[in-house]
Amino acid sequence: MPERSSTHPIVGYPGRDGAHSAAASERLFRDVAELVALPSFAAVTEAVAAGTIDVGVLPIESSLAGPVAETHDLLYDSPLAITGETVLPIRHFLVGPTEVPLDRITAVHSHPVALDQCRRLLASLPSATAIASATTADAAAEVAERGNPTEVAIASERAARLHGLTVVVADVGDHPEAFTRFVSVATYMRLDVNGKPWRTAFSFVTDHQPGALHRAIEPFARHGIDLLQLVSRPIPQSPWRYRFDAVLTGHPLDPIVRETLTELRDRTRRLRVFGSYPAEVHDD
Repeated sequence: MPERSSTHPIVGYPGRDGAHSAAASERLFRDVAELVALPSFAAVTEAVAAGTIDVGVLPIESSLAGPVAETHDLLYDSPLAITGETVLPIRHFLVGPTEVPLDRITAVHSHPVALDQCRRLLASLPSATAIASATTADAAAEVAERGNPTEVAIASERAARLHGLTVVVADVGDHPEAFTRFVSVATYMRLDVNGKPWRTAFSFVTDHQPGALHRAIEPFARHGIDLLQLVSRPIPQSPWRYRFDAVLTGHPLDPIVRETLTELRDRTRRLRVFGSYPAEVHDD
């Protein structure tokens, strides 16, 4: 772990060099941070919460597969807040130790989200088993270490280069344009509101009765607040009960946003704000 610096924050991301989260970290923090690879999503949030690192970077939404459930759940269970976001175009490559005919492939390693984004490829490989890895970069490393020419990975071209792998097929995603939204997380909330568009992430739990969700979100329509995302997630301690993770346009320091969130709190069992951050304005 790098030594702490007052001018260079330590930023952790899941996986290893070559992971999409590493590229997102570089984009969010340019040359002003020390980047640290950590073994898992949970390791990132735990290190930030413990103060071992200053900021973590995690994927939170895919334009194809939707919300990244693990990130949503880790944020809900941790004392962290979202402080920034960036959106990266994602290109998937089928990579292996050497060129191999597709009908000889026996295993495809990758992160579950990447596997989900390459369903057509997997359907064309009936003899291959899909194997989940912590990140796409870890998948590339695993395939390189095993050295079996019939085992391949879905990973980035950068990960392939770093691990000496060959690109078997380029652009194997189901759709030519795929994007992933990444967020930075820290132990503080940002209050430095400026002229840029802002987003605020939050989570709430309603009563389990007819009309509860409609009643909870009615103030957003009445006050003209745009809900950019509304995701339901199960509450593990309460079987068949759900919470709702959401993102709105604006900042709680805006009186209208503050009034809307106050009404939401009065209409729900629990409300937690995950933080506010400048929006990535060129991701549509």
